[in-house]
Amino acid sequence: MRIVRFILFVSVTTILPSLISAQEKTDSVKHKSFIKGLAHTAINVIKAFNDYDTSYIEPQHYNYALMFQNTLNYERYELNSKSGQSIVLSPNLTNKIGPYFGWRWIFLGYTFDVKNISINTNNSVKKEFEFSLYSSLFGIDFVYRRTGSDYKIREIYLGENINTNNLINMKFNGINVGITGINIYYIFNHYKFSYPAAFSQSTCQKKSAGSIICGISYTKHTISFDHKNLQTMINSKLSSTVKLDSGLMFNKIQYMDVSVSLGYAYNCVFARNWLLSASLSPALAYKYSAGNLDEKYSGKEFSFRNFNFDLIGRVGVVWNNTRWYGGMSAILHSYNYNKSQFSTSNLFGSVNVYFGVNFDLKKIYKKTAEQRKKYVRN
Repeated sequence: MRIVRFILFVSVTTILPSLISAQEKTDSVKHKSFIKGLAHTAINVIKAFNDYDTSYIEPQHYNYALMFQNTLNYERYELNSKSGQSIVLSPNLTNKIGPYFGWRWIFLGYTFDVKNISINTNNSVKKEFEFSLYSSLFGIDFVYRRTGSDYKIREIYLGENINTNNLINMKFNGINVGITGINIYYIFNHYKFSYPAAFSQSTCQKKSAGSIICGISYTKHTISFDHKNLQTMINSKLSSTVKLDSGLMFNKIQYMDVSVSLGYAYNCVFARNWLLSASLSPALAYKYSAGNLDEKYSGKEFSFRNFNFDLIGRVGVVWNNTRWYGGMSAILHSYNYNKSQFSTSNLFGSVNVYFGVNFDLKKIYKKTAEQRKKYVRN
């Protein structure tokens, strides 16, 4: 009996740990396989973002890029009342210059206003941040703008037979506009059409191609408007007494904009290393808002629960031989809000002129270059 117990004891103390160790190894292998499979899936998804037909699109040959860019910004805001009174406001064009540094998808830089290089801590100073991600499969635009208070009156209509010439080009610091939004769009023909070739210079379009583009966006608009300031200017500059319509007598309004867009983009390769690109994306937008009006007026007339059309347009001309590149691009945003009592339209955009160089050739292209040299020598 003692011998049997001894045999059982030896079996338990030797075989059981082996079984436990084997099970632990099996679990570890399964865990590693799961993590490896997850990582492999993530890599494939990332690669799919830039999967394309190389007979149409030449991939980026370098890891890094250095670019110098000049940016010209334009903005226009129009307010209309129910009686037909209207005012068009816009600041002077701003001209900014600055360097950019890029690594594959990431492109960072800083531009400063040529006319206002000094640091200004005033809250009314302009604050602008625009971020765009262009991949073969999809794109993302993020906009953050705080326009400041350097607007001028470009056009104003207060009624028939009322001469408003004395108000034209006068400074009006009674308006501040804020825009925050994100736009995500999908490129259907991403195997042959390349947005990065036109707007981020990370690929080269070899043959002409186009694509349908579908997107969704969310934008928040804020308008602060000092109508009393405008009324004071009108009283001091016009000989006749003119009263602003109730539709223009508000202090602050916020608009939320949810839209679906469907458009088309086309890349035209008209010469070696040259590309002309254009796209237009009309959007059907549903808008809702909240307005803070003067105490004499009701907020009901500022209920913007309706549908309107917005627009995003892009155009670009690029020369790119994979090493050196240069060109010009323009992006335009248009937002419209219409109601029987009040309507407004906002148009803003930028024109970029740039020149840059790519460096640090990727390993795969280094090998290709070395093979070509050997072939030439032989």
